Amino acid sequence: MNELFMKEAYKEALKAFKENEVPIGCVIVKDNKIIAKGHNQKEKYNCVTKHAEIIAIEKACKKLKTWHLNGCSIYVTVEPCLMCVGAIIQSHICSIFYSIENEKFGAVKSKYSFINLNKIKVYTGILAEPVHEIMKKFFIDKR
Repeated sequence: MNELFMKEAYKEALKAFKENEVPIGCVIVKDNKIIAKGHNQKEKYNCVTKHAEIIAIEKACKKLKTWHLNGCSIYVTVEPCLMCVGAIIQSHICSIFYSIENEKFGAVKSKYSFINLNKIKVYTGILAEPVHEIMKKFFIDKR
């Protein structure tokens, strides 16, 4: 099941790639159903907070009519940054799944590993190879 949800997050990352955004995608799952999706849209909206995770969290809150996302899991292609981890903690999401680490900005394990995740379970490495490849391609094309 986890791979299926990460594939959906990867599809969101492909949308971002096609829109010339950093190719990060995200889905939020509750009761084994996807309730929200998002992909990076910082360039489109000229807004630094338009990360895949923030967009998906906003959509999930709207759908559930609460900011308490208890019982939800978040699947994101790249390790969330400090801002996104803060939103994940604040929204009471119970588990984080991500494909690859983000050594520059990652706030789950990479850069800010001192953060107290409030008992949020963390799982990594799902679909890592295709996510790594699309990130590599995006940044090679930019240089």
